[in-house]
Amino acid sequence: MPLVSGVVPARFLTITAHLVIVITIFWSRENNVRASLPLQCSYEEFEDRDTELVVALSITLGLFVVELAGFLSGVSMFSDGQSLLSTVAHSSAVITLIFFLFEQWDSNLYWWILAFCSALPAAVEVLLFISVFGLKKKPF
Repeated sequence: MPLVSGVVPARFLTITAHLVIVITIFWSRENNVRASLPLQCSYEEFEDRDTELVVALSITLGLFVVELAGFLSGVSMFSDGQSLLSTVAHSSAVITLIFFLFEQWDSNLYWWILAFCSALPAAVEVLLFISVFGLKKKPF
């Protein structure tokens, strides 16, 4: 039982930290958009790239809703495999997004961060949700 008592808060804290950084990027996305464009760009190019980053950040927020719904409903709260995957993915996202934010990385790199650090744990969460509620099986 000591393992479970340490994994659950760690998972929740890493998800929350990732969420806070994504919201911060929403507020200050202009620098990342400018970093991904040439020095001489049109307003339309800026708007297109800004829209692309807003879409990526919105998808991330949607994936947070999916993952937090599974976690807070108890479906995957005590699943060791999902907790480990989620903690590692969101910890990696926190570290990577801090660099993304402060070093003003190209906004195209965000799609890779979204795929590995948000979509992967959310996909496993959906599979657990389907397994528990659709197939009526116990989680791991």
